[in-house]
Amino acid sequence: MVSKTYDSGEDPWLEISPIYGLTLFIAGGIYFLFKRYQRIKYRAVPFTVKVPAAASSKWTSVVIENPSLESHLMNSSLMPTARVPLLMQGIHHPGSKKADDDTPLYITCFDPSTGYHLDTISADSEYDIAEKISLARRAWAKSRWGESTFNERKRVMRSLLRWVVKNRETCARVACRDTGKTMLDAALGEILTTCAKLEYLIDHGEAALKPESRKSAPLMFYKSSKVYYEPLGVVAAIVSWNYPFHNLISPIIAALFAGNACVVKCSEQVLWSSTWFMGAIRECLAACDLPADLVQLICCYPSEADALTMSPHIKHITFIGSETVGRKILQAASIHLTPVTLELGGKDPCVILPETDLPKWIDVWLRGSFQNCGQNCIGIERFIVHSSQHDQLVKLLTEKTKKLRFGPALAEGSNDGGYVAPVDCGSMISRHRFGDLERVIQEAEEEGATVFLGGHPWKHPYVEEGMYFEGTVVANVSPSMEIAQHERASLI
Repeated sequence: MVSKTYDSGEDPWLEISPIYGLTLFIAGGIYFLFKRYQRIKYRAVPFTVKVPAAASSKWTSVVIENPSLESHLMNSSLMPTARVPLLMQGIHHPGSKKADDDTPLYITCFDPSTGYHLDTISADSEYDIAEKISLARRAWAKSRWGESTFNERKRVMRSLLRWVVKNRETCARVACRDTGKTMLDAALGEILTTCAKLEYLIDHGEAALKPESRKSAPLMFYKSSKVYYEPLGVVAAIVSWNYPFHNLISPIIAALFAGNACVVKCSEQVLWSSTWFMGAIRECLAACDLPADLVQLICCYPSEADALTMSPHIKHITFIGSETVGRKILQAASIHLTPVTLELGGKDPCVILPETDLPKWIDVWLRGSFQNCGQNCIGIERFIVHSSQHDQLVKLLTEKTKKLRFGPALAEGSNDGGYVAPVDCGSMISRHRFGDLERVIQEAEEEGATVFLGGHPWKHPYVEEGMYFEGTVVANVSPSMEIAQHERASLI
């Protein structure tokens, strides 16, 4: 072996060939060029969606008398004038539950805060639902979306996030028009939550779906265990009406990021806005050179819903809604052992400990109780307070609730100054629960509770067909009363 020695005044680094430095420089350049190429290739893709006229505060329409989902049956002028393609007509084909009736079914869409007619849209039949599931299956298989890279999936998420941020006010206005909520409720419950979920998927989704190692038992030391997350195919979501944008897009982005196609059934109450939101998502997929049919929107009456929940081609179902409907979905899904995830109702309490500074927190509690007019799955449904502070809390809640201003969120203030915009609370989604709310409040009063404020529907002086219920404060409620046991999702 021969080694070279250096004198004390010599520097060994001086004899390193400059080729090494050049090689490192070229390698670094290639790395940074590759990273830049990746950023450019998978960056957000811009796209546009036409803004609906009804999103404007100056928009007006025909006021429907006592509006409902079937108002078109009482008023033929509300029927659509354009001829609807066969697939979208909602005609009941042979084999469906209503095969003896070939009359197309429609859903009347209206603004619950004003009664304005938004549109009349055809409801899906069992045949339509099966066809949309098939479209999603074919798009998923043809595009090989299940084999897509996480960078390709992040590109879709970035594009959606870019569009939501840029069009946040329009999205909020569309949600307000279809549900009667305020712009603040839409900002908190629709826009911020949606952006947060998109950012989470972009930043952490890949790590959540990467293969995970599992420890083996000592006797199995010669084996290794891993968990792999694989796409299922076509999954379904049945979502509620209280947050039409957030509830629609949340299961879609989760499904797409996991490599699945998604079929969403929206509530009949928010078909108008859901159609526009779904159109934006499909436009995003098209802009990313993906088939728009990866996502499908279904809206039907309950009699046709089994075509979705009992389909053998649906590999997972997510449901947001009541316990009663959740049980029916579980029964239907059990036929093909379809996995189901349920988010059902509750009776969320706000527990106030003794010596709490009530005036300091009263506004926060009101926001928790009356956001979205109480139609909020994580809203406060009841207060549990120490007897020493009971009367003070009731007084504060009554005084604050009495000052709340109700009205249409997108309406401008009246010239006489009687109606001032913006309002504190919008409208309820419909009137069909008003009778039950009054019954529950009356029964609680008969059983010993005290109604300090409200308890009845409220007729707006400027909006005759608006669907408003008084802000209600009920105290001295015992746990055995119905009002304390079941979710009401209202201004109580």
